[in-house]
Amino acid sequence: MRITRVETFLVPPRWLFCRVETDDGVVGWGEPVVEGRAEVVRTAVEVLSEYLIGQDPLRIEDHWQVMTKAGFYRGGPVLSSAVAGLDQALWDIAGKFYGAPVHALLGGPVRDRVRVYAWVGGDEPARLREAVAEQVEAGFTAVKMNLAGRLSRIVTMADTAEIVARAEAAREVLGPTRDFGLDAHGRATVPVARRVLAAVADLHPMFLEEPVGPEYVHRLADLTGISTVPIALGERLYSRTDFLPVLRAGVDIVQPDPSHAGGISETRRIAALAETFDVQVAPHCPLGPISLAAALQLGFATPNFLIQEQSAGIHYNTDADLLDYVLDRSPFAFTGGHAHRTDEPGLGVSIDEPAVRAADRGGHRWRNPVWRHDDGSLAEW
Repeated sequence: MRITRVETFLVPPRWLFCRVETDDGVVGWGEPVVEGRAEVVRTAVEVLSEYLIGQDPLRIEDHWQVMTKAGFYRGGPVLSSAVAGLDQALWDIAGKFYGAPVHALLGGPVRDRVRVYAWVGGDEPARLREAVAEQVEAGFTAVKMNLAGRLSRIVTMADTAEIVARAEAAREVLGPTRDFGLDAHGRATVPVARRVLAAVADLHPMFLEEPVGPEYVHRLADLTGISTVPIALGERLYSRTDFLPVLRAGVDIVQPDPSHAGGISETRRIAALAETFDVQVAPHCPLGPISLAAALQLGFATPNFLIQEQSAGIHYNTDADLLDYVLDRSPFAFTGGHAHRTDEPGLGVSIDEPAVRAADRGGHRWRNPVWRHDDGSLAEW
């Protein structure tokens, strides 16, 4: 069996899919994308495809090594995300070839269901209580919301009170037996993060995500040492070597993204590294169905897995939603706040290829907004 064709599809709302075909007719799907830079990753996939054409798709680890190291220059979001999508597609092919789900190829399942959480509200939600209540009614036991919109470099008492009020509103709806996560999106400075962590601690959030940006992970120890709130981080880290200093700094939950951090192969290794620090894994996944399918396969086979992000109804999904390109939606039927394990081969996702090809004809040019502070300087989005 040899790889004969690699195709990419730019599909709304902001995703990039890849399709890897073999001469035996086995097809694998992946999702290689950097949000807001999908066209750049598409080009990287095309370059890597020059190597993959004619290769045996089952030599997944060897291909991962070549794609990440043989070009001399390494790492970064574009290359790692291009490799990630192709790696997902190769695992999908392997599962279909062997007639087994990817989690079986990873050593077999360690759980029957994966806990998932839902997003509530955007950066400045106007109806937080109602949004949380809707997800509770839908059966979710955990939600996540942004900590705030624009954050000043030093927050005022009023800013802190607003953050606390929103967290209190979520806790009141959820009660004491459900969870909520707060996502700072890298918008906070270290002193702001310190103040916020102390202010929300009594509300028992499941985690505070990305309290500082990825270029400031050397400051994490200044937060982990004083916080009773678990600190989560990792969507903008792309390898084991990126995660090692974060783990040494005492982070509590790592959040590698299977569409950014080198695919299933490297995310699995990041999880194993985290396990040696007694750290839980909650994969980042605000993307499409293929990325989520890959994350779920990892969740079924990863001992130190905590909870899974998913993007159904997320505020980014304005032109299409999570399952618009999926034929069989049953693997994504979240009941009781969980995705239940199936034995479908490969990634377990059935892609509506005609719909994907039609969507690609229009494509998209999604870009994240550019925010500014009141003084005109750039604000972290």
